[in-house]
Amino acid sequence: MSTASPNSLFGMGNPLLDISAVVDKDFLDKYTLKPNDQILAEDKHKALFEELVKKFKVEYHAGGATQNSIKIAQWMIQEPHNVGTFFGCIGKDKFGEILKHKAKEAHVDAHYYEQDEEPTGTCAACITGDNRSLVANLAAANCYKKDKHLDLEENWKLVEKAKVCYIAGFFLTVSLESILKVAKHAAENNKLFCLNLSAPFICQFFKDNLMQVMPYVDVLFGNETEAAAFAKEQDFETNDIKEIAKKAQALPKVNTKRQRIVVLTQGKDDTVMALGDKIETFPVLKIDPKNIVDTNGAGDAFVGGFLSELVQEKPLDQCVKAAHYAANVIIRRAGCTFPEKPDFK
Repeated sequence: MSTASPNSLFGMGNPLLDISAVVDKDFLDKYTLKPNDQILAEDKHKALFEELVKKFKVEYHAGGATQNSIKIAQWMIQEPHNVGTFFGCIGKDKFGEILKHKAKEAHVDAHYYEQDEEPTGTCAACITGDNRSLVANLAAANCYKKDKHLDLEENWKLVEKAKVCYIAGFFLTVSLESILKVAKHAAENNKLFCLNLSAPFICQFFKDNLMQVMPYVDVLFGNETEAAAFAKEQDFETNDIKEIAKKAQALPKVNTKRQRIVVLTQGKDDTVMALGDKIETFPVLKIDPKNIVDTNGAGDAFVGGFLSELVQEKPLDQCVKAAHYAANVIIRRAGCTFPEKPDFK
């Protein structure tokens, strides 16, 4: 049994059903997709979802970045169940039922705001080689409302039970006020609030929202492309990932009892962590490219592994070790799925 108690890890984000398929370059070109990217669906992408299902062999997986990470953390912890809590918005439909079923199966305590104006959100994962291009149609996920869900006494009680809160940057496009309420609660109660940069477009087009939340961030996650976009938008005037980590670490912070930790991944290259004026690098686990099935979910898994140790108050190097382990497991499988039990020491 782990030292983590039920509902000690809280996550809030966009619950999406991933529709993934191996596609060809023509398909990417037709919808002007980069091989390795995350974007929000526009009108020109509407037909993409239908074509994907018609033309390619698709797999359906419960997704959404934050939900994936909470699930992986729960999987790493195993017992007790329901260490992870998750909030998000779904539709009253078949896809919504699948997400509910999958959350229960993963022993995550999911409390969805259910509405019938929009259908459950989907994310097309278009895979070519070891790249994946994600196109998210948020739909219901975009309808999350603070006053309709987060503020309700029985829901807010679950936030109060948490020691660690994690929200992916993707949710900045949905409900800034919900994020700020959780972030302020964490700062006032000396809890850990964690955020992910999530995608270059978040750093570029939602930077005002991002920077409103940044002073509350105790642990910031991102990958090399997100870090570069963030540095450019913040006028850091450097492309050096260690420098970017250092500068992000030094941004203003509300809760001065904790120093911010910045954790940046770089695919197969070393993970960089900044804490105080110290920079550490951690090599990732080696993997034969032949064994990489799908890199979709690798970043979510990394965070999930990290959070699973963080919520148990383990040292940071152990958090990174767990993060690398989880990511290494996930990329050997399709979607953000995992074997029955982890083999992590």
